[in-house]
Amino acid sequence: MSGGAEIVRVAAKGDGVTADGRHVAFAAPGDVIGADGVLVPGPHHAAPTCRHFPACGGCQLQHLDEAALSAFVSDRVLGPAKGQGLDAELVQAAHLSPPRSRRRAALHAQAIGKRIVLGFREQGSHRIVDMRECHVLAPDLFALVDPLRDLLAKMGNRKLAADIELTACDQGVAAGIKGLEAEGLAATEALIAFAQDHRLARLTLDGGYGPETQWEPEPVTVTLGGTPVTLPPGAFLQATPDGEAALAGAAAEWLDGAGTIADLFAGLGTFAFALAGPAKVLAVEAARDAHLACQSAARASGKPVHSLHRDLFRNPLRAEELDRFDAVLLDPPRAGAREQVAQIAASKVARVVYISCNPASWARDAAQLAAGGYRLAELRPVGQFRWSTHVELASLFVR
Repeated sequence: MSGGAEIVRVAAKGDGVTADGRHVAFAAPGDVIGADGVLVPGPHHAAPTCRHFPACGGCQLQHLDEAALSAFVSDRVLGPAKGQGLDAELVQAAHLSPPRSRRRAALHAQAIGKRIVLGFREQGSHRIVDMRECHVLAPDLFALVDPLRDLLAKMGNRKLAADIELTACDQGVAAGIKGLEAEGLAATEALIAFAQDHRLARLTLDGGYGPETQWEPEPVTVTLGGTPVTLPPGAFLQATPDGEAALAGAAAEWLDGAGTIADLFAGLGTFAFALAGPAKVLAVEAARDAHLACQSAARASGKPVHSLHRDLFRNPLRAEELDRFDAVLLDPPRAGAREQVAQIAASKVARVVYISCNPASWARDAAQLAAGGYRLAELRPVGQFRWSTHVELASLFVR
Protein backbone atom coordinates (compact mmCIF):
# COMPACT_ATOMS: atom_id res chain seq x y z
CA MET A 1 0.00 0.00 0.00
CA SER A 2 1.66 3.23 -1.10
CA GLY A 3 1.16 6.69 0.37
CA GLY A 4 0.12 7.72 3.90
CA ALA A 5 -3.58 7.75 4.73
CA GLU A 6 -5.68 8.23 7.85
CA ILE A 7 -8.44 5.85 8.93
CA VAL A 8 -11.65 7.89 9.03
CA ARG A 9 -14.27 5.29 9.97
CA VAL A 10 -14.92 1.62 10.67
CA ALA A 11 -16.88 -0.40 8.11
CA ALA A 12 -19.75 -2.76 8.91
CA LYS A 13 -17.50 -5.83 9.19
CA GLY A 14 -14.96 -4.07 11.41
CA ASP A 15 -12.27 -2.96 8.96
CA GLY A 16 -10.87 0.55 9.17
CA VAL A 17 -11.53 2.63 6.05
CA THR A 18 -9.48 5.52 4.64
CA ALA A 19 -10.95 8.59 2.98
CA ASP A 20 -10.19 7.09 -0.44
CA GLY A 21 -11.97 3.84 0.42
CA ARG A 22 -9.10 1.51 1.33
CA HIS A 23 -9.93 -1.14 3.94
CA VAL A 24 -7.43 -2.03 6.65
CA ALA A 25 -8.00 -4.86 9.13
CA PHE A 26 -7.97 -3.97 12.84
CA ALA A 27 -7.52 -0.25 12.28
CA ALA A 28 -9.26 2.45 14.34
CA PRO A 29 -10.31 5.99 13.39
CA GLY A 30 -7.27 8.23 13.67
CA ASP A 31 -4.78 5.47 12.84
CA VAL A 32 -2.43 6.31 9.99
CA ILE A 33 -1.21 3.99 7.25
CA GLY A 34 2.35 5.06 6.47
CA ALA A 35 3.92 5.15 3.04
CA ASP A 36 5.50 1.78 3.84
CA GLY A 37 2.10 0.29 4.68
CA VAL A 38 2.79 0.13 8.41
CA LEU A 39 -0.14 0.98 10.70
CA VAL A 40 0.60 3.76 13.18
CA PRO A 41 -1.95 3.64 16.04
CA GLY A 42 -3.91 6.81 16.70
CA PRO A 43 -5.75 8.16 19.75
CA HIS A 44 -8.70 5.76 19.40
CA HIS A 45 -6.65 2.58 19.01
CA ALA A 46 -7.01 0.47 22.16
CA ALA A 47 -4.91 -2.43 23.39
CA PRO A 48 -7.08 -5.59 23.15
CA THR A 49 -8.05 -6.97 26.56
CA CYS A 50 -8.18 -10.66 25.59
CA ARG A 51 -5.36 -12.99 24.54
CA HIS A 52 -7.66 -14.62 21.96
CA PHE A 53 -8.25 -11.42 19.98
CA PRO A 54 -8.33 -11.18 16.97
CA ALA A 55 -8.57 -14.93 16.25
CA CYS A 56 -11.73 -15.54 18.29
CA GLY A 57 -14.92 -14.75 16.39
CA GLY A 58 -16.66 -13.62 19.58
CA CYS A 59 -15.15 -10.13 19.21
CA GLN A 60 -14.17 -8.06 16.19
CA LEU A 61 -13.62 -4.62 17.72
CA GLN A 62 -11.42 -4.88 20.79
CA HIS A 63 -8.94 -2.56 19.06
CA LEU A 64 -11.38 0.36 19.43
CA ASP A 65 -11.56 2.61 22.47
CA GLU A 66 -14.91 3.45 24.07
CA ALA A 67 -15.50 6.55 21.95
CA ALA A 68 -14.73 4.78 18.68
CA LEU A 69 -16.83 1.77 19.67
CA SER A 70 -19.77 4.02 20.49
CA ALA A 71 -19.38 5.85 17.18
CA PHE A 72 -19.29 2.52 15.31
CA VAL A 73 -22.57 1.37 16.91
CA SER A 74 -24.23 4.70 16.04
CA ASP A 75 -22.91 4.65 12.46
CA ARG A 76 -24.17 1.09 11.94
CA VAL A 77 -27.67 2.35 12.72
CA LEU A 78 -27.57 5.77 11.07
CA GLY A 79 -26.00 4.56 7.81
CA PRO A 80 -28.91 2.31 6.73
CA ALA A 81 -31.40 4.98 7.88
CA LYS A 82 -29.79 7.62 5.68
CA GLY A 83 -29.62 5.10 2.85
CA GLN A 84 -33.43 4.96 2.96
CA GLY A 85 -33.76 8.74 3.22
CA LEU A 86 -34.69 8.64 6.90
CA ASP A 87 -33.63 11.35 9.37
CA ALA A 88 -34.56 10.85 13.02
CA GLU A 89 -35.69 13.99 14.83
CA LEU A 90 -33.65 12.89 17.85
CA VAL A 91 -30.73 10.44 17.92
CA GLN A 92 -29.56 9.33 21.36
CA ALA A 93 -25.95 8.42 22.10
CA ALA A 94 -25.23 4.71 21.66
CA HIS A 95 -25.78 2.55 24.73
CA LEU A 96 -22.96 0.01 25.26
CA SER A 97 -23.32 -2.98 27.55
CA PRO A 98 -20.35 -3.42 29.90
CA PRO A 99 -17.74 -6.18 29.68
CA ARG A 100 -18.55 -9.58 31.16
CA SER A 101 -22.31 -9.06 30.99
CA ARG A 102 -23.39 -11.57 28.29
CA ARG A 103 -25.96 -13.89 29.86
CA ARG A 104 -26.35 -16.28 26.95
CA ALA A 105 -23.82 -17.77 24.58
CA ALA A 106 -23.48 -20.54 22.01
CA LEU A 107 -20.09 -22.25 22.28
CA HIS A 108 -18.67 -25.13 20.28
CA ALA A 109 -16.68 -28.18 21.35
CA GLN A 110 -14.66 -30.68 19.35
CA ALA A 111 -12.46 -33.66 20.18
CA ILE A 112 -8.94 -33.39 18.81
CA GLY A 113 -7.15 -36.56 19.78
CA LYS A 114 -7.64 -37.04 23.52
CA ARG A 115 -8.30 -33.39 24.27
CA ILE A 116 -11.35 -31.19 23.88
CA VAL A 117 -11.25 -27.67 22.45
CA LEU A 118 -14.16 -25.48 23.55
CA GLY A 119 -15.01 -21.88 22.75
CA PHE A 120 -16.19 -19.59 19.98
CA ARG A 121 -15.25 -20.26 16.36
CA GLU A 122 -12.62 -18.22 14.58
CA GLN A 123 -13.96 -15.41 12.44
CA GLY A 124 -15.10 -16.86 9.10
CA SER A 125 -13.91 -20.36 10.00
CA HIS A 126 -15.11 -23.61 11.55
CA ARG A 127 -11.96 -23.79 13.67
CA ILE A 128 -12.65 -23.43 17.40
CA VAL A 129 -10.57 -21.12 19.60
CA ASP A 130 -9.91 -23.04 22.82
CA MET A 131 -11.22 -20.49 25.32
CA ARG A 132 -8.97 -19.70 28.29
CA GLU A 133 -10.36 -16.27 29.06
CA CYS A 134 -13.35 -14.22 27.94
CA HIS A 135 -14.21 -10.58 28.53
CA VAL A 136 -17.79 -10.69 27.23
CA LEU A 137 -19.32 -13.69 29.02
CA ALA A 138 -20.85 -13.17 32.46
CA PRO A 139 -18.58 -14.74 35.11
CA ASP A 140 -21.05 -17.51 35.99
CA LEU A 141 -21.10 -18.64 32.34
CA PHE A 142 -17.34 -18.48 31.89
CA ALA A 143 -16.83 -20.42 35.14
CA LEU A 144 -18.36 -23.46 33.40
CA VAL A 145 -15.96 -23.52 30.44
CA ASP A 146 -13.13 -25.52 32.07
CA PRO A 147 -15.48 -27.94 33.87
CA LEU A 148 -17.38 -28.58 30.63
CA ARG A 149 -14.13 -29.24 28.80
CA ASP A 150 -13.15 -31.80 31.45
CA LEU A 151 -16.60 -33.41 31.41
CA LEU A 152 -16.59 -33.87 27.65
CA ALA A 153 -13.04 -35.25 27.71
CA LYS A 154 -14.12 -37.90 30.25
CA MET A 155 -16.96 -38.97 27.95
CA GLY A 156 -14.28 -40.47 25.70
CA ASN A 157 -15.94 -39.68 22.37
CA ARG A 158 -13.05 -39.21 19.92
CA LYS A 159 -15.47 -37.97 17.23
CA LEU A 160 -17.24 -35.44 19.42
CA ALA A 161 -18.54 -32.27 17.73
CA ALA A 162 -21.01 -30.48 19.98
CA ASP A 163 -22.73 -27.13 20.38
CA ILE A 164 -23.19 -25.84 23.91
CA GLU A 165 -25.78 -23.23 24.83
CA LEU A 166 -25.38 -21.49 28.19
CA THR A 167 -28.07 -19.19 29.57
CA ALA A 168 -28.17 -17.41 32.93
CA CYS A 169 -31.63 -17.69 34.49
CA ASP A 170 -33.25 -17.12 37.87
CA GLN A 171 -32.09 -20.47 39.27
CA GLY A 172 -28.51 -20.37 37.93
CA VAL A 173 -27.16 -21.42 34.53
CA ALA A 174 -29.12 -23.60 32.11
CA ALA A 175 -26.84 -25.65 29.86
CA GLY A 176 -27.86 -27.39 26.65
CA ILE A 177 -25.49 -29.70 24.77
CA LYS A 178 -26.33 -30.60 21.18
CA GLY A 179 -24.46 -33.45 19.54
CA LEU A 180 -23.99 -35.54 22.69
CA GLU A 181 -25.87 -38.61 23.89
CA ALA A 182 -25.58 -40.27 27.30
CA GLU A 183 -24.79 -43.89 26.45
CA GLY A 184 -25.17 -46.13 29.46
CA LEU A 185 -25.82 -45.64 33.15
CA ALA A 186 -22.30 -44.43 33.95
CA ALA A 187 -22.53 -41.59 31.41
CA THR A 188 -25.95 -40.53 32.70
CA GLU A 189 -24.72 -40.55 36.30
CA ALA A 190 -21.66 -38.49 35.32
CA LEU A 191 -23.85 -35.85 33.69
CA ILE A 192 -26.18 -35.63 36.66
CA ALA A 193 -23.24 -35.41 39.06
CA PHE A 194 -21.78 -32.60 36.95
CA ALA A 195 -25.08 -30.71 37.04
CA GLN A 196 -25.29 -31.14 40.81
CA ASP A 197 -21.66 -30.22 41.49
CA HIS A 198 -21.92 -27.03 39.44
CA ARG A 199 -25.43 -26.17 40.61
CA LEU A 200 -26.87 -26.02 37.12
CA ALA A 201 -30.45 -24.86 36.83
CA ARG A 202 -30.98 -27.32 33.99
CA LEU A 203 -28.99 -29.67 31.79
CA THR A 204 -30.38 -30.88 28.47
CA LEU A 205 -28.90 -33.13 25.79
CA ASP A 206 -29.87 -33.15 22.13
CA GLY A 207 -28.71 -36.17 20.19
CA GLY A 208 -30.58 -35.09 17.08
CA TYR A 209 -34.20 -35.38 18.19
CA GLY A 210 -34.59 -32.21 20.24
CA PRO A 211 -33.46 -31.32 23.76
CA GLU A 212 -34.10 -33.90 26.49
CA THR A 213 -33.86 -32.79 30.09
CA GLN A 214 -31.32 -34.67 32.21
CA TRP A 215 -31.46 -32.41 35.24
CA GLU A 216 -33.88 -29.69 36.37
CA PRO A 217 -34.48 -29.69 40.14
CA GLU A 218 -37.06 -26.90 39.87
CA PRO A 219 -38.79 -25.23 36.91
CA VAL A 220 -36.40 -22.83 35.18
CA THR A 221 -37.56 -19.24 34.88
CA VAL A 222 -36.25 -15.87 33.76
CA THR A 223 -37.65 -12.67 35.23
CA LEU A 224 -38.94 -10.25 32.59
CA GLY A 225 -40.42 -6.92 33.63
CA GLY A 226 -40.55 -8.16 37.21
CA THR A 227 -42.44 -11.31 36.20
CA PRO A 228 -40.96 -14.84 36.38
CA VAL A 229 -41.51 -16.58 33.04
CA THR A 230 -40.80 -20.23 32.25
CA LEU A 231 -37.67 -20.50 30.07
CA PRO A 232 -38.02 -23.28 27.46
CA PRO A 233 -34.74 -24.76 26.15
CA GLY A 234 -33.42 -22.64 23.29
CA ALA A 235 -35.85 -19.77 23.87
CA PHE A 236 -34.71 -16.30 22.79
CA LEU A 237 -33.49 -13.78 25.36
CA GLN A 238 -31.82 -10.42 24.91
CA ALA A 239 -28.07 -10.98 25.17
CA THR A 240 -27.53 -8.94 28.34
CA PRO A 241 -29.82 -7.77 31.15
CA ASP A 242 -28.28 -4.33 30.61
CA GLY A 243 -29.23 -4.28 26.93
CA GLU A 244 -32.72 -5.57 27.71
CA ALA A 245 -33.17 -2.77 30.25
CA ALA A 246 -32.05 -0.15 27.72
CA LEU A 247 -34.47 -1.37 25.05
CA ALA A 248 -37.39 -1.91 27.45
CA GLY A 249 -36.72 1.45 29.10
CA ALA A 250 -36.94 3.24 25.76
CA ALA A 251 -40.21 1.45 24.94
CA ALA A 252 -41.71 2.27 28.34
CA GLU A 253 -40.76 5.95 27.99
CA TRP A 254 -42.14 6.28 24.49
CA LEU A 255 -45.39 4.39 25.17
CA ASP A 256 -46.18 6.04 28.48
CA GLY A 257 -49.90 6.78 28.66
CA ALA A 258 -50.94 4.22 26.06
CA GLY A 259 -53.94 2.25 27.34
CA THR A 260 -53.70 -0.68 24.91
CA ILE A 261 -50.53 -1.98 23.23
CA ALA A 262 -49.99 -4.75 20.68
CA ASP A 263 -46.62 -6.46 21.23
CA LEU A 264 -45.79 -8.27 17.99
CA PHE A 265 -43.19 -11.06 17.80
CA ALA A 266 -43.45 -10.99 21.59
CA GLY A 267 -41.40 -14.09 22.40
CA LEU A 268 -41.51 -14.86 26.12
CA GLY A 269 -42.90 -11.40 26.85
CA THR A 270 -39.73 -9.36 27.31
CA PHE A 271 -41.51 -6.13 26.44
CA ALA A 272 -45.07 -7.17 27.21
CA PHE A 273 -44.39 -7.59 30.93
CA ALA A 274 -42.29 -4.44 31.05
CA LEU A 275 -45.16 -2.41 29.55
CA ALA A 276 -48.16 -4.06 31.22
CA GLY A 277 -49.95 -2.23 34.04
CA PRO A 278 -51.78 0.03 33.70
CA ALA A 279 -51.54 -0.61 29.95
CA LYS A 280 -53.21 -3.75 28.60
CA VAL A 281 -50.90 -5.67 26.28
CA LEU A 282 -51.66 -8.21 23.56
CA ALA A 283 -48.53 -10.39 23.17
CA VAL A 284 -48.50 -12.11 19.76
CA GLU A 285 -46.01 -14.92 19.12
CA ALA A 286 -45.71 -17.82 16.65
CA ALA A 287 -43.36 -20.12 18.63
CA ARG A 288 -45.64 -22.34 20.68
CA ASP A 289 -43.30 -22.86 23.66
CA ALA A 290 -42.71 -19.13 24.04
CA HIS A 291 -46.41 -18.36 23.65
CA LEU A 292 -47.39 -20.87 26.34
CA ALA A 293 -44.69 -19.60 28.71
CA CYS A 294 -45.92 -16.02 28.28
CA GLN A 295 -49.53 -17.07 28.71
CA SER A 296 -48.82 -19.03 31.89
CA ALA A 297 -46.76 -16.19 33.42
CA ALA A 298 -49.50 -13.67 32.70
CA ARG A 299 -52.09 -15.83 34.43
CA ALA A 300 -49.86 -16.47 37.44
CA SER A 301 -48.84 -12.84 37.86
CA GLY A 302 -52.23 -11.27 37.18
CA LYS A 303 -50.62 -8.75 34.85
CA PRO A 304 -52.87 -7.46 32.03
CA VAL A 305 -51.12 -9.44 29.29
CA HIS A 306 -53.14 -11.53 26.84
CA SER A 307 -51.03 -14.00 24.84
CA LEU A 308 -52.06 -14.85 21.26
CA HIS A 309 -50.55 -17.70 19.24
CA ARG A 310 -50.28 -16.44 15.66
CA ASP A 311 -47.72 -16.55 12.84
CA LEU A 312 -47.31 -12.91 11.87
CA PHE A 313 -45.36 -13.75 8.73
CA ARG A 314 -48.19 -15.82 7.25
CA ASN A 315 -51.04 -14.05 9.01
CA PRO A 316 -50.09 -10.52 10.11
CA LEU A 317 -52.45 -8.45 12.22
CA ARG A 318 -54.50 -6.48 9.73
CA ALA A 319 -54.87 -2.71 9.79
CA GLU A 320 -58.42 -2.89 11.10
CA GLU A 321 -57.26 -5.11 13.98
CA LEU A 322 -54.37 -2.78 14.78
CA ASP A 323 -56.68 0.24 14.84
CA ARG A 324 -58.06 -1.02 18.17
CA PHE A 325 -54.72 -0.27 19.87
CA ASP A 326 -53.18 2.98 21.06
CA ALA A 327 -49.68 1.76 20.19
CA VAL A 328 -47.75 -1.10 18.61
CA LEU A 329 -44.37 -2.54 19.56
CA LEU A 330 -42.60 -5.01 17.29
CA ASP A 331 -39.32 -6.88 17.69
CA PRO A 332 -39.09 -9.17 14.66
CA PRO A 333 -36.31 -11.60 13.65
CA ARG A 334 -33.33 -10.35 11.64
CA ALA A 335 -35.21 -10.58 8.34
CA GLY A 336 -37.61 -7.85 9.47
CA ALA A 337 -41.39 -7.89 9.10
CA ARG A 338 -42.31 -6.60 5.63
CA GLU A 339 -45.91 -7.89 5.53
CA GLN A 340 -46.71 -6.90 9.11
CA VAL A 341 -45.18 -3.45 8.63
CA ALA A 342 -47.33 -2.94 5.54
CA GLN A 343 -50.42 -3.46 7.72
CA ILE A 344 -49.09 -1.09 10.39
CA ALA A 345 -48.40 1.54 7.72
CA ALA A 346 -52.03 1.25 6.58
CA SER A 347 -53.40 1.52 10.12
CA LYS A 348 -54.33 4.50 12.30
CA VAL A 349 -52.09 3.53 15.23
CA ALA A 350 -50.63 6.70 16.75
CA ARG A 351 -47.29 5.35 18.03
CA VAL A 352 -45.06 2.51 16.84
CA VAL A 353 -41.94 1.29 18.65
CA TYR A 354 -39.72 -0.86 16.44
CA ILE A 355 -36.93 -2.84 18.15
CA SER A 356 -34.43 -4.40 15.74
CA CYS A 357 -31.26 -6.49 15.68
CA ASN A 358 -30.64 -5.76 11.98
CA PRO A 359 -30.32 -2.09 10.94
CA ALA A 360 -30.59 -2.98 7.23
CA SER A 361 -33.96 -4.77 7.45
CA TRP A 362 -35.18 -2.19 9.97
CA ALA A 363 -34.36 0.67 7.57
CA ARG A 364 -36.26 -1.06 4.78
CA ASP A 365 -39.30 -1.49 7.02
CA ALA A 366 -38.92 2.04 8.43
CA ALA A 367 -39.08 3.47 4.91
CA GLN A 368 -42.39 1.65 4.48
CA LEU A 369 -43.70 3.23 7.68
CA ALA A 370 -42.52 6.66 6.52
CA ALA A 371 -44.31 6.18 3.21
CA GLY A 372 -47.45 5.34 5.19
CA GLY A 373 -47.35 8.67 7.04
CA TYR A 374 -45.17 8.00 10.07
CA ARG A 375 -42.22 10.18 11.11
CA LEU A 376 -39.12 8.80 12.82
CA ALA A 377 -39.26 10.71 16.09
CA GLU A 378 -36.40 9.07 17.99
CA LEU A 379 -33.62 6.54 17.48
CA ARG A 380 -31.44 4.82 20.09
CA PRO A 381 -28.51 2.60 19.00
CA VAL A 382 -27.69 -0.22 21.43
CA GLY A 383 -24.46 -2.23 21.46
CA GLN A 384 -25.20 -5.10 23.84
CA PHE A 385 -22.91 -7.47 21.91
CA ARG A 386 -19.85 -5.61 23.12
CA TRP A 387 -16.85 -5.51 20.74
CA SER A 388 -19.00 -7.17 18.08
CA THR A 389 -20.18 -5.82 14.73
CA HIS A 390 -23.70 -6.95 15.71
CA VAL A 391 -25.77 -3.95 16.86
CA GLU A 392 -29.37 -3.31 17.87
CA LEU A 393 -31.67 -0.34 18.08
CA ALA A 394 -34.90 1.05 19.45
CA SER A 395 -36.93 3.48 17.37
CA LEU A 396 -40.12 5.49 17.78
CA PHE A 397 -42.47 6.32 14.92
CA VAL A 398 -45.33 8.76 15.36
CA ARG A 399 -48.19 9.30 12.94
